[in-house]
Amino acid sequence: MKKITVYSTTTCPYCVMLSRWLNEKNIKFSEYKVDLNPIAAQSMVNLSGQMGVPFTTIEGDDGSIEKILGFDVPRFKVALGVN
Repeated sequence: MKKITVYSTTTCPYCVMLSRWLNEKNIKFSEYKVDLNPIAAQSMVNLSGQMGVPFTTIEGDDGSIEKILGFDVPRFKVALGVN
């Protein structure tokens, strides 16, 4: 099973849309609000090299990590194998 982590902020409309979309697909994920959590913010910058949100990591069973910036539905569909 893939481990999904979403880095978001409390004011980002695309973050809300991503969370809603994942919930509608019954996909479990962890979410970190980087505007409230400086440790999560630093982790996101270390992983992505930037401050844009939403930023998502999808960790596969083989240890691979796919990184997706923004609410990119086509990429999420491919990465998660959903319609």
